[in-house]
Amino acid sequence: MSDTPLGRFCWYELLTTDLEGAQDFYRSVVGWETGAWQGEGPPYITWNNDGTPIGGVMELPADARAGGAPPHWLPYISTPDVDATAEKAARLGGAVHHRMEIPEVGRLAVLADPGGAVFTAYEPSDATPGHDGPPAVGECSWHELISADWEAAWSFYSDLFGWEKTTQMDMGEHGTYQMYGREGKEFGGMMTRTEDMPPPCWFLYMSVPDVHASVKVIEDLGGTIVTPPLKIPGESGHILHGIDPQGAGFALHSM
Repeated sequence: MSDTPLGRFCWYELLTTDLEGAQDFYRSVVGWETGAWQGEGPPYITWNNDGTPIGGVMELPADARAGGAPPHWLPYISTPDVDATAEKAARLGGAVHHRMEIPEVGRLAVLADPGGAVFTAYEPSDATPGHDGPPAVGECSWHELISADWEAAWSFYSDLFGWEKTTQMDMGEHGTYQMYGREGKEFGGMMTRTEDMPPPCWFLYMSVPDVHASVKVIEDLGGTIVTPPLKIPGESGHILHGIDPQGAGFALHSM
């Protein structure tokens, strides 16, 4: 659609090895409901936040499993012309893994940045999901790129989606944490990975009422706490990092 914004995070998809287990986990941890997609095409389960679809969950494809891909979250980023975005991504040193059209949903391209982090560019056939206001509880509140080289990644994404730098944080031996956004709204941050971090990927933060209360829920359901609740420097909020029972990394955020 011509009125689709360029560069908005608009959908969040979990690729997993256990559909029922993943639904049980995130319904309890984040408070989402799940629903069956009513459109054409293969069966698809949506994540709903207070009745509004914000993402989906599907089986990790067999070819991805064969290639060694673990369960993971995949952010969708909106574009008014997905084919032009895919071609530009390739020119900028990224990779185009897959393109497809879904009736009543739109056209999408699964892409990777030059460091290998995977995301989906999405041209919706109707209104673009998401919004530009402050994130509500149950929505993704922060989008963090664990990168092979944050400066190279910044060059790629700012050119591709028109994102702008906001603030920077010096993390000492861990280098620079560069925050970014669009039209005055801060979306997240990016950093160069260290040896103890996963390979380059997008890391999504879900907003919950209280991350401290989430710890027991996560552990009782078979998840793993990687980083216990941690105060955000200079802010009143807290975050934690975890791994769900199927092996996908995620983060929680509360104000």
